[in-house]
Amino acid sequence: MTRNLSRTLFAVTLLLLLAGLFLLSQAGLLRPVENLALRPLVAAQQWISLRFAAVRELVTSPRDIAALRQEIAVLQAENAGLQREIISLREQVAEAEILAILVNYARTQPENRYLAADVIGRDVSPYLRSILIGRGSDDGILRGMPVVTDRGLVGRVVEVFGPSARIQLLTDPASAVNVRLQTSRADAVLAPQLNGELWLDLIPQDAELSVGELVLTSGLGGGYPPDIPVGQVISTRKRDFELFQQAVIQPTVDFERLEIVLVITSFRPLSIEPGNP
Repeated sequence: MTRNLSRTLFAVTLLLLLAGLFLLSQAGLLRPVENLALRPLVAAQQWISLRFAAVRELVTSPRDIAALRQEIAVLQAENAGLQREIISLREQVAEAEILAILVNYARTQPENRYLAADVIGRDVSPYLRSILIGRGSDDGILRGMPVVTDRGLVGRVVEVFGPSARIQLLTDPASAVNVRLQTSRADAVLAPQLNGELWLDLIPQDAELSVGELVLTSGLGGGYPPDIPVGQVISTRKRDFELFQQAVIQPTVDFERLEIVLVITSFRPLSIEPGNP
């Protein structure tokens, strides 16, 4: 009986103590003690949390890096594809603009028939100046046909293959074109030089030349149709003791930027030998 009484007293005392502590806690009187007791526990919990985060990052980082690298590779591939599409669209726009200009030029020359051709190659020799076009005998191209752009004369076909043809440029030293100066009406012969300059030879001494004067094909000799722009006079040379005077011209065509040209298919030069198209 004494043991039961002791247990009862202990339980009552414990309950009273807990009730007193609860009341003191609610009143805020135990806060300093609580802070003192909780500070080590909080510090220990923070230490454990930081170590756990570091271990988790160490374990998951390789997978995250691999995923990021894969995502970057996918984005780079998509970006490259978009860049290619942009370049392709720009090329299509540029080609459409060139074709529109050439179509307008062809409409101003209804007496001729034209065939547009892409420039697919260039001669790299410093002594032979020519281009390769993506049209040939399969398309009805014949040797000797003149080639032009909206700016003027490019040259003429000198070799023909099935799918392509080689064009001798106006600037080739082996090229020779009969021309006429538009204002003075003087006839001359275009004589390209090895250094790339375009000279006019055999100009009569009494011709009154002027800088800026337009030079056109004359049609003499039957090698080219008449009145195709060739260039403009930029300088002249006249000596009293010589039979003829000379001039240097600037071509109207930019030969470094040829992309699409027109072949005059309706013109057959007189210099073409029979049986050699």
